[in-house]
Amino acid sequence: MSLTRRQVTSAAVAAVPLALAVSGPARAAGRRHRTLYIAGDSTAAQKYADAAPETGWGMALPFFLREGLAVADHAVNGRSSKSFVDEGRLAAVLSVIRPGDLLLIQFGHNDEKTADPARYTEPWTTYQDYLRLYIDGARAHGARPVLATPVERRKFDADGNAVPTHGDYPAAMRALAEDERVALLDIEALSLALWQRLGVEETKKYFNWTATEQDNTHFNPPGAIAVARLVAGELLHRHVLAPRDVRRLGEEIPESWITWPPPAA
Repeated sequence: MSLTRRQVTSAAVAAVPLALAVSGPARAAGRRHRTLYIAGDSTAAQKYADAAPETGWGMALPFFLREGLAVADHAVNGRSSKSFVDEGRLAAVLSVIRPGDLLLIQFGHNDEKTADPARYTEPWTTYQDYLRLYIDGARAHGARPVLATPVERRKFDADGNAVPTHGDYPAAMRALAEDERVALLDIEALSLALWQRLGVEETKKYFNWTATEQDNTHFNPPGAIAVARLVAGELLHRHVLAPRDVRRLGEEIPESWITWPPPAA
């Protein structure tokens, strides 16, 4: 059943702490550094040593942002726009986000799981409804929501053409961004074009292909760096960030900069 706009807005307001006000000591403390929060799935998530060389693009995004612009990567493996909310993960982000921060929202891979009611959303109804929770929640805190279409998987047809895999989800997000006047990073289109330029064999060097695994969804360090570069470039081109906020877009990033911390105890 589709959520109504009133239900979505009410849920977003309920998740917002009422005591958040920029006054008194907070204002007196002066200018604070901004934080870019990521709400998303495994393609963006922090990976740990037991998953290496799998790498989420959120791990590489700080390499392209100026010092003082922090990245708080809340993306989690296997989550959809729905399950991220239902598990209280959006509420956790909203409990710490502050005025002037950014909330970057990328979902789609797991929203497509039609056989899993805990994750599935329909592109033109519930998917958009859940995304509005993120938009309304960020705005209620004075933060700026930013939508990012889901990064493409590695899939080619018999003629070597990169093939889109996300159905109507990117189009539904684009339409929502226009309706809600939210900045849109079209990572689906940009990544599809990148995989097309690289081709069938070269793209294997960007995905988590190992001696034991042929993973066409998740990235290794070169792939995570490449996608993070697309994200940072779009943040600049869509005027979400100023030129002073972005760095190294034209530079090579050493793979050695990627590190995988030990798993949490």
